[in-house]
Amino acid sequence: MGNRQTCRRPAGTHHEGGRVTTSPQGLDLYALQTYLSSHVREVTGPIEADLMHGGRSNLTYRITDGTHAWVLRRPPLGGLTPSAHDMGREFRIVDALQDTGVPLARTVALCEDPNIIGAPFSLVSHVDGTVLRTREDLDDLATTDVEECAFALVDVLATLHSIPYQEVGLDGFGRPQGYLGRQVRRWRDQWQRVATRELPDIERLQARLETHVPDESDASIVHGDARIDNAILDPAELGTVRALVDWEMATLGDPLADLGLHLVYRDPAFAPVLGGSAASTDERMPSRDALAERYARARGRDLSQLDFYLALGYFKIAVIAEGIHARHAAGLTVGHGFETVGRAVPQLAAAGLRTLTERSTL
Repeated sequence: MGNRQTCRRPAGTHHEGGRVTTSPQGLDLYALQTYLSSHVREVTGPIEADLMHGGRSNLTYRITDGTHAWVLRRPPLGGLTPSAHDMGREFRIVDALQDTGVPLARTVALCEDPNIIGAPFSLVSHVDGTVLRTREDLDDLATTDVEECAFALVDVLATLHSIPYQEVGLDGFGRPQGYLGRQVRRWRDQWQRVATRELPDIERLQARLETHVPDESDASIVHGDARIDNAILDPAELGTVRALVDWEMATLGDPLADLGLHLVYRDPAFAPVLGGSAASTDERMPSRDALAERYARARGRDLSQLDFYLALGYFKIAVIAEGIHARHAAGLTVGHGFETVGRAVPQLAAAGLRTLTERSTL
């Protein structure tokens, strides 16, 4: 984007405009200031940055100049699954979906030059609102509010899946034909890349998925990580989603894979991935069947093969969790709450195997 800046200063503490600023880990604040001053006209002064906790993959920071605020995303420090950290893809899909009815942050800038801050990054507007990350975040909410926000996210997912991707310029963004088979192979390959241990259930789950691939649904835009803590909610009306975030896994494919993964996040087996207290696993959240029924009514979709999509969701999140665990073991994670992630992997793999032997009740 524009002229590529090359001026660098070691990350750490710097003096900007008479005040002291500190670069958080993974972000060179001085180099970012130089870039933004040339590429984002809204920037009016020295910037500050804070790491936004909650993410387990790409690093996310809140950037402010004291007047405006943005969100910057960059790949993790030790990315072992590089295809999942393509800043350009993430930015492109959010840019294409502006004004489509899907609630989103406003796109601002994309820098694919790793020489600016040490990695490619994207910048979008900061959206104020409520994010429900932990079960404790739900403590003061009425059960009706908990249900409304959960159903609201399912409705957003249904809206996303109804958008003709060709009409928003995303034809060619992915290869929808054969998507499910490629997903099984992709996550098998990712497991081989990130595995820190032998886990026979993962091998058995992958083998069973390969023999149970159903005929695919009509292709749509797939978010790839639609869970409640990736939704920014209206504080005054939790049944309104202000923005769906974290589009790093987005592609074109079978929309029921999106639904299946979303329903897996409802399982308590997922909780250790988010430090043991994931809001999506709270007992007051609508049941998995209730969420699936809400989606089926909104989209008019047949969910008779839902067991496969659930098992695929378990497989995918198990492999992602192992990758996070591997980065943490190597000292390459930023933030806290990573100590519990590894223990989720065998539980998720076992749950996926059970799902393929227990037909959906829907």
